[in-house]
Amino acid sequence: MAKYKIAWLPGDGVGIEVLEAARIVLDKLNFDAEYIHGDIGWEFWKKEGDALPQRTLELLKSVNAAMFGAITSKPVKAAAAELVPELQNKGLTYRSPIVRMRQLFDLYICLRPCKAYKGNPLNYKENIDLVVFRENTEGMYSGVEFHPVPDELADLLAKLSKPFAPFKDVPLDKYAISCKINTYKGSERIIRAAFEFAKKFKRKKVTVVHKSNVVRATDGLFLETAKEVAKDFPEIQMDDANIDAMTMWLLKNPYNYDVIVAPNLFGDIISDLCAQMVGGLGFGCSGNIGKQLAVFEPTHGSAPKYFGLYKVNPIATILSAKMMLDWLGETEKAGVLENAVATVIKDGITKTYDMGGNATTIDMAKAVAGKI
Repeated sequence: MAKYKIAWLPGDGVGIEVLEAARIVLDKLNFDAEYIHGDIGWEFWKKEGDALPQRTLELLKSVNAAMFGAITSKPVKAAAAELVPELQNKGLTYRSPIVRMRQLFDLYICLRPCKAYKGNPLNYKENIDLVVFRENTEGMYSGVEFHPVPDELADLLAKLSKPFAPFKDVPLDKYAISCKINTYKGSERIIRAAFEFAKKFKRKKVTVVHKSNVVRATDGLFLETAKEVAKDFPEIQMDDANIDAMTMWLLKNPYNYDVIVAPNLFGDIISDLCAQMVGGLGFGCSGNIGKQLAVFEPTHGSAPKYFGLYKVNPIATILSAKMMLDWLGETEKAGVLENAVATVIKDGITKTYDMGGNATTIDMAKAVAGKI
């Protein structure tokens, strides 16, 4: 019997190909796992009206971790139009399966390391080594949205909030509302996770990203919670920055930052910026981590135009597998894998199209496996 059970969720497009590449590397490591396929993605939405079927949810309850490729998402009307005919009048609403997984399994940490490996021609600067902690279950991605706006909500907002008064004569189907919801619990646990990581790995500073000067209620709560948590870690410096200023300062001097923690939307923005500074989405690995389950994925999408070409850089997925090994306690294997990736990048012989070469997805995987 294998030591670990891993849910294998290829999804759509190049997600299938980059997970194939990850298996080549994991198999070379002799990682003792049973990989169990899970149905997820656009094809299951079209056929069943559910991009994350109940059978896949049941699978996720029984595994140690999951590897996730990528999924295709489309706007609500386009999504409804692609359902099989017998489902098109059922009033089904498409929701991103990764967002649902985060909320259903309380995967409240989105951990995104951004490290510049030596020799990568796409590095913005050498020796960048940042880690982003993104709150993963609430904020602007809470999923509480209205379009058209219900009468009772419009009436309530008109009474409670003066800025909504101008909308009292606007038809309810001509504006939309998305709710940004931050809780003390959600803020405290992601901020504490960032500080605990900094302490464990001897990082010197945690930077809290927000927009509390404008979004005063939700981001104000996030910032005040951070100040409270920081008192438990006197050996670690804390500073904070508005999201707009942060994007500027990160580009000006990324070496001023170490561990970054942010609410959901701002963490999404910052982590993509950081990923670009260390090579782009082909190097953007991530983990969605909770108390009982973690789902690891590259940060890129399904890239339908590249599907079937085996063109996409699998390093992001391979590094996501490295994160999975770390989370499972297989730190020695994780270290071997990362060293193999670093060696291939430094050698500069095998390069996918984004790095200026013509290696395929599988070529890159085999090159990394060859260094193990």
